[in-house]
Amino acid sequence: MELSNEYLFKYKGTYFVSGITTPDYLDTLEDFEIRDSDVFLVTYPKSGTVWTQNILSLIYYEGHRNGTEEIESVDRMPWLDYNLRNVDFSKRESPRLIACHLPYYLVPKGLRNGKGKVIYVLRNPKDVLVSYYHFSKFTRTLEEIDFDVLMERFLDGKVVAGSWLDHVEGWSAHRDDFNILFLTYEEMKKDLRGSVLKICNFLGKKLTEEEVDAVVDNATFDKMKKDRRANYENMESDIVDHTRGSFLRKGIVGDWKNTMTVAQNERFDHVFKKRMEKLPFKFCDEL
Repeated sequence: MELSNEYLFKYKGTYFVSGITTPDYLDTLEDFEIRDSDVFLVTYPKSGTVWTQNILSLIYYEGHRNGTEEIESVDRMPWLDYNLRNVDFSKRESPRLIACHLPYYLVPKGLRNGKGKVIYVLRNPKDVLVSYYHFSKFTRTLEEIDFDVLMERFLDGKVVAGSWLDHVEGWSAHRDDFNILFLTYEEMKKDLRGSVLKICNFLGKKLTEEEVDAVVDNATFDKMKKDRRANYENMESDIVDHTRGSFLRKGIVGDWKNTMTVAQNERFDHVFKKRMEKLPFKFCDEL
């Protein structure tokens, strides 16, 4: 196990948060048993994970849409790589909704063999970086450092989940190994209803027009920010400092322009642009 600092450790080429997962636990995921009905939400951190997690909860759990249940999103769709609530996945009823930040090569082999379904959400990496920066101030599990220092670590892939480029390229290049739907944060912001319908179609979930309306309405940023279940407001205080922010901050496209200097933007493009141009995804800078 190679340590980068007290906050992160490196496992098989990817960085993980110390203290809330371990190499021994990650070793067990290779043989994690996949069911055909499993739905995995896979993201690079700060790419719209909590948002999509809530959308999937709204699609699958009618009580969540109606507000008749108090189950939090993190319990409806628990994390695989960071099993914060010590969930016994083998005892969960199907369909199981599971979230993770794993690179393609670390997911359970059953998933790589085409069992289950994967929704992969990606976001403009400049907005990812800025969101990661603000999140590091809010969470107790990440080191709070100057933006310029963090940007260099991000460009080097020395942050949680490793290199953004490697993560996205890996999943994209091996898309034929999975039953997978790719969505971008930007297209979800531009057309939330269309994205919800695309997700439903991929999952084979047939909702009425009224149910779709309810999902879309409750998945808007303003509604989610006020929903303590969706905004992780009951997350343990040893993981986050609720006095310094929340999981849902702005939820906009192009916020990197409010943080990055011209020089930082040019430096970022110098490292990322050529490889990004080869990806089959396009990211807009504003809506």
